Amino acid sequence: MKKVVVGLSGGVDSSISALLLKEKGYDVFGVFMKIFDEKNKDLTGVKSACYGPEEADMEDVERVCKLLDIPLYVVDLKKEYGEIVLKYFVEEYLKGKTPNPCVICNRFLKFDILLKKVFSLGIEFDYFATGHYARVEYDTKRKRYILKKGIDEEKDQSYFLFLLTQNQLEKIIFPLGDYTKKKVREIAKKNNLPLYNKEESQDFICGDRFFLFKDVKKEGLIVDKNGNILGKHRGIFYYTVGQRKGLGIAKGKPLYVIEIDGKENKIVVGEEKDLYKKGLIAEKVNFISIEKLKEKKEVEAKIRYKHIPAKCIIKPLEEDKVEVIFEDEIRAPTPGQAVVFYQKDEVFGGGFISSTF
Repeated sequence: MKKVVVGLSGGVDSSISALLLKEKGYDVFGVFMKIFDEKNKDLTGVKSACYGPEEADMEDVERVCKLLDIPLYVVDLKKEYGEIVLKYFVEEYLKGKTPNPCVICNRFLKFDILLKKVFSLGIEFDYFATGHYARVEYDTKRKRYILKKGIDEEKDQSYFLFLLTQNQLEKIIFPLGDYTKKKVREIAKKNNLPLYNKEESQDFICGDRFFLFKDVKKEGLIVDKNGNILGKHRGIFYYTVGQRKGLGIAKGKPLYVIEIDGKENKIVVGEEKDLYKKGLIAEKVNFISIEKLKEKKEVEAKIRYKHIPAKCIIKPLEEDKVEVIFEDEIRAPTPGQAVVFYQKDEVFGGGFISSTF
């Protein structure tokens, strides 16, 4: 019997993943990843989020494991989460970039360090499963594991998984890839799981995420694209490209953040037309469909999770960089954010936006 460790978060998705695998005859056990540092408890809110108080989620996980009659292991990753995810989050903002902590957490914690820790406990397993809405298949012609979108377009989470490697994909099962969210809730209700209508985690940090910058220099200048001073900002980490509200300046016409200058601690504003770009450079690129990009390729790209895929040509540059030219200009591609390439429902690869033009 194949043994599967399921990453449980206390939500309905991971819980139903465990249920479905058990019904298929796998030997299932759960693992809960503790990442929240209790010293930050007074600085965060109580709303459900990835990084926040874990007592309620832990209770839900224990209830689910009892109902499903599966063992549960708890792995403490507070130190690693702080050193990898929170540090990355702060450093990217201070560089004037907009980070994507979910991508980093998936690649380096959830699908890497967590499993190494489980193995170090003396627990052997064949596969690791999560409640992500995505699919993994093996292509015999290419001899590669392929990552695909989940069939539920509204819930598809393949965007956050583009950094996964072939070694990781080989051991991953996404039980919900062929299900809709509505169906998952129906299965939970039918099986009397008490969290079938539990609210989903929507945010990275519950409450004010900016407590992470409490010791950082904040104020700086807001300028137009010609360098004229228009006002002051309260800290570049409060802003992102495309933002209109909260600038605190009046110019007689709408102004948007069009650039964040981390070196000079400046926010550059302009008109909405200044947000539209023809292309970008992506770095730290990881390909899934192929081993390496050797020539130009026509794909579709998403520059944000909910972004409608846009037609583009990607061209190899240096070892881990590509140039992306869009068929039509796109609004507000943002340095630091992930750009993920697709061919139909297949994740071709992806990287992080380093610059735009």
